[in-house]
Amino acid sequence: MKASLQICILLLVVLSCSKTQDKIQPSEMALTESVYSSVTIQPDSLYQVYAIVAGILDQNLLEEGAIVVKDQPIMEIINSTPKLNSQNAKLALQLAKDNYNGSSAVLESIRDEIEAAKLNCRNDSINYFRQKKLWEQQIGSKATYDNKKLSYQLSQNKLKLLQSKYNRTYNELKTAVGQAQNNYESTLINTKDFTVKSKMNGKVYALYKEPGEIINTQEPLASIGSASSFVIEMLVDEVDIVQIEIKQEVLINLDAYRDRIFKGEVSKIYPKKDERNQTFKVEATFHNPPDVLYPGLSGEANIIIAKKDHALTIPKDYIIDSDKVKTVDGIQQITIGLQNMEYVEVRSGITKDTYIYKPE
Repeated sequence: MKASLQICILLLVVLSCSKTQDKIQPSEMALTESVYSSVTIQPDSLYQVYAIVAGILDQNLLEEGAIVVKDQPIMEIINSTPKLNSQNAKLALQLAKDNYNGSSAVLESIRDEIEAAKLNCRNDSINYFRQKKLWEQQIGSKATYDNKKLSYQLSQNKLKLLQSKYNRTYNELKTAVGQAQNNYESTLINTKDFTVKSKMNGKVYALYKEPGEIINTQEPLASIGSASSFVIEMLVDEVDIVQIEIKQEVLINLDAYRDRIFKGEVSKIYPKKDERNQTFKVEATFHNPPDVLYPGLSGEANIIIAKKDHALTIPKDYIIDSDKVKTVDGIQQITIGLQNMEYVEVRSGITKDTYIYKPE
């Protein structure tokens, strides 16, 4: 009988302790709410280098990892066609200039014709007016007078035609010189395009082609970005993106630095959603970056969206149906504020003196 009584008392004590363990009161603590995201490190201003002409890669002028400055040549492409076009354009330009104002100028011969026409017109003018005076004095025949007059008129017309021809030829030759000059300069630009240059000060992170390979305008040749400045690329789920703002604090943990937490802040939010994974890209910058970074380093981050130093909190596993708790007086509805992976803030519904029970 005594043994049975002792067993009952022991069971009551165990059950009482179990219930005591499941019964807690809300506690005040500092609570931080954050949004989780994956992380990839990329150099700032990273871009793919493309050629604007086709050909064969002659040589890479730099190696991967080399520091470059703006407009520094990176690689040379071979294609003889532009050089031949440039030479032909230069010859055409020289011919146009010679025709316009050179020793064999076309205009010179027209000027000679004009001078001859002027002399002929002056001579016909003298003969005409002399014959006119004689005719007015009834000296000579009418036919002679008409012939002199006709010769004079024909000389005038020929002179006008030659002057018009000179002006027209002058404009045509001047236009031809301008067109040849433009064509020659265009071929020079095309020739320069066969030297691929850097558009920024930075570092060569990748070279995708080897000498002898065919180059086209559709495939990238190299990858260049900042040598010292890196950005943190984060993918944020669409349900969380509305909570992200510029300059929010970011805590970053990189796989390459497992024991360290780096701080940064949100610097850019891309407005277009990636339909493949239903995420938005967000960029952040380091406050104190690690000494060594490489493109493609991965990790995870938490974007801090809210903080509270003295929040009334309860564990998440004590919540029923997302906004209720079990108290001595029964099920009580509460208002939830901040939350993290383990705790939630209780803004109303219970106090710090209320006992709550863990749901069975």
